[in-house]
Amino acid sequence: MSMEETKSAYSPASPEVLQNQSPPRESSPPPDNEEKATYLRFLLSNAEAGSVIGKGGSTINDIQSQSGARVQLSRNFEYFPGTSDRVITVSGRIDDILKAVDLILSKLLDEDGDETVPESKIRLAVPNSSCGGIIGKGGSMIRTLIEDSRASIKISSQDNYYPGLHDRIVTVTGVLSDQMRAVELILLKLIEDQYYHQSSHLPFPYAAALYNGLNYGPNGGGGKYQNNRVPNKVQEDKSSSITIGIADEHIGLVVGRGGRNIMELSQLSGARIKISERGDFMSGTSDSYHHGISKSNRSG
Repeated sequence: MSMEETKSAYSPASPEVLQNQSPPRESSPPPDNEEKATYLRFLLSNAEAGSVIGKGGSTINDIQSQSGARVQLSRNFEYFPGTSDRVITVSGRIDDILKAVDLILSKLLDEDGDETVPESKIRLAVPNSSCGGIIGKGGSMIRTLIEDSRASIKISSQDNYYPGLHDRIVTVTGVLSDQMRAVELILLKLIEDQYYHQSSHLPFPYAAALYNGLNYGPNGGGGKYQNNRVPNKVQEDKSSSITIGIADEHIGLVVGRGGRNIMELSQLSGARIKISERGDFMSGTSDSYHHGISKSNRSG
């Protein structure tokens, strides 16, 4: 089926709502699966998540009301593995999801306020098993998606460092209208995969991967999937590290249930924290390694 035949009936909300919204596109008859509920996940920094939520939840309620989609955010210390970015899940009909994503990206562009940087990026979390449909045989499908949308689309390699992590990051870069076209085409490919819907009811399916990996990277400093939403903005970081010995019987207190304590420590300190493997002790002791990697920003 050609790309022209798989267009959804999506068109953005009225331009009065948000100044930066993408221009409406020509609609075609909706595909048979348009009415089926599905979902889309992508990553946001804590600051971006706060903007989307709004005071007392006012902004997220408005987005849900205007789009008809359900919008859920992972909690403060629930991050996508390898980052300190929260996971946003938008669910509903395809058109409703696209309207919500358009409203969210427009809101973030409004707040960025940098008119000299017309491009931004969105990082989608996509099941590894579904990425083949986006890539296509010999990369043919992703090339078609790029040509059709005029956006840059890059898919991360599968990360084996985090046991239990089965998602890859699909980064879409471009002006808002091109981004939205790419997101639309990607979502239409994803819903063709019968396995894509299996985790749609889980707003945060990464708890096991976080607990097993025990590696929490601050934005732009140590995380594999760096959050620099607006390209070409330089982030200058210098790091130092310290190793602390902690008795094996006390490690559970540092980690916390489901890794909650160590996530909170990482968030509050801005440092990446890693604990040695079970049975790997400091020389001459029965203490586990507790690596704290601090982050400091210095100019010049």
